[in-house]
Amino acid sequence: MSTDQCWFHRKGDLARDGWESVVDQATPGWEHTGIRVAELADGDHLDLTEKGVERIVVPLAGSFHVTHHHFPGEWETRLHGRASVFAGPTDVLYLPSGTTAEIRGHGRVAVAEAPTDETRAWQYIPASDTPVELRGKGASSRQVHNFGTPQALDAARLIVCEVITPAENWSSYPPHKHDENVPGHESRLEEIYYFETAPVAGSDASAEASFGMFSTYSSPAGEIDINAMVRSGDIALVPYGYHGPAVAAPGYDLYYLNVMAGPDPERAWLISDDPAHAWVRASWDDQELDPRLPFTNETQKGRR
Repeated sequence: MSTDQCWFHRKGDLARDGWESVVDQATPGWEHTGIRVAELADGDHLDLTEKGVERIVVPLAGSFHVTHHHFPGEWETRLHGRASVFAGPTDVLYLPSGTTAEIRGHGRVAVAEAPTDETRAWQYIPASDTPVELRGKGASSRQVHNFGTPQALDAARLIVCEVITPAENWSSYPPHKHDENVPGHESRLEEIYYFETAPVAGSDASAEASFGMFSTYSSPAGEIDINAMVRSGDIALVPYGYHGPAVAAPGYDLYYLNVMAGPDPERAWLISDDPAHAWVRASWDDQELDPRLPFTNETQKGRR
């Protein structure tokens, strides 16, 4: 099996137990992270029964109610959600290890996971409390929602964020890696990319036509080679290697949810750029931020 077949999966390839896609420890070669994605209609529900994982429930589109059970009782949390992943940040729910839960609602939902026996307090994070970072400049401008990073959330292992890349822009760039433990410089983290794409606001193009591009390549830690056209629902797994760029095609915006965790004792997100391309960061100094950012519900009202 080629590395792209092993580590890149089209929408539905990983369907299991009522979920559109599932990545977890049962996935060959995978150990530290997981993701579940589903589309729910009114009256549908999905159960989260494994106790030895921590989770972040992320509405992609629509709103949901999560009933969660953990010491010392049961709670129900409403996630107000959003119209789409391009409408700015959403509220999310962090559930610690030892929790079981049931999700009801209408729309698309993702659950980021990491196996751990360490416990933390459960936490509801409203959209207004999500740190929004406008990263890069020029054609490398993108919008990052850092609701699950070490600076924003006290989790045991999980590091989670989401990125919006406007049409024609590049993100996950320069290509970088995090597959070695170099204290203070680089940490070992598996990473999941879950993608969505859509025509730019006001376009008459069909959602099915929208796409982006994603690339990974080998590092001393392992052989990997992905150069894929990505569409909504596709998933790329990055166990090691340099990853990036993620490119939004002209006419189509690109979104991805990143889920990271690893074996290092410290929960840290430390990366090393590919030395051949690291100089690109300095080129941003004389460029302006893309004026289309930030994406909010107001700026995306024309989207079909």
